[in-house]
Formats: sequence, structure tokens, C-alpha cells
Amino acid sequence: MSLSHALLGLLAVEPASGYALTKSFELSLGRYAWHAGHTSIYPELGRLAERGLVEVTSEGARGSRTYAVTPAGREELRSWLLQPPKSSGKVRNEEVLRMFLLSALDPADAQIVLAHVAESTAAAAAELREIRAAHEGSSFRGPEGFGQLAAEFGLRQYEAVHEWALWAITQLEADQATN
Repeated sequence: MSLSHALLGLLAVEPASGYALTKSFELSLGRYAWHAGHTSIYPELGRLAERGLVEVTSEGARGSRTYAVTPAGREELRSWLLQPPKSSGKVRNEEVLRMFLLSALDPADAQIVLAHVAESTAAAAAELREIRAAHEGSSFRGPEGFGQLAAEFGLRQYEAVHEWALWAITQLEADQATN
């Protein structure tokens, strides 16, 4: 994924200023999907404008600009979304690395780690359930529904990891009981 595609996606939903886009990353995207701050967002908006993928639709006080996606930008976003994700060959997932290395701990400590995983994923799932409930019945299109499919994806992912952590704890307990 790239910042340019994230920005194109946000602007395809509705025109926004660099400040509003930065807030979107701070409130949701940065927390769940992709981190970006204003120091990378503003230059990327300039590059997208140079490529004709976004345009400034209005200018406000103190140089504030509102950007909108162009037809070329929509086509770039569409093309990117329809392609399967490319594997860079480099995977960096700290949570999975920790799970690979759990056997380096004694079983009691490994169970503590797994209990934390179960607790944190249960809490995160509960938070996403509240978000989904607050938007129940809303469209999955446009600004009102933006992120609802992603919230459901995240919810199901947290639930799956939670169930896995509980399963892993029982496996360690069973292993300890036989040793």
C-alpha cells in the first residue's frame, strides 16, 4: 500500500483539505491501517497534483487548499484496488514474530503473553463492535459508511486472534499436564 493510494481513496469519498486528511490518519487510518503525518501528507498531495491525480478545488484562509480526486486519480485508485496486493518479499509483523518466539519462554510466561493477546484483542473487538453498532444500517458507500467494511474486517480479525490465543493457552496447559 502506498500513501498516494490512501489519499486518493479518501479524496474519492469526498474532497478534503490537507488538515482534514491528516485528521483522518490520526483518528482511524493511522490507528488501524496506515500511519502518515502532515509532513508526508502535504508533499504527497503536491506530487499527486503534479501527476494530475488530484486537483485543488478551492483555497481558503491561510493558504488552506481543498483537494479532490480527478478522473485520472479515480482510475489509478480503481486499478490499484483491483490488483491483488504485491508481496514485497519483506514481512515485518512484530506480533507474529512474538508468536514464533514464544517457545523461548517458560510455559507460564508464554501463557501470560497469550493472556495479554486474548485480553487486548477482546478489548479491540469490543471497541470495533461499538463503532459498527453506532453505524448500523448506514450505507457502506460514501463518507457515512467509509471504514465500515474495514471495521468489520478488523473486528473479525481481532475475534480470530482472540480465539487463537485462547486455543494456544489450552494447548500449553495440556502440554504442561502431560510433562
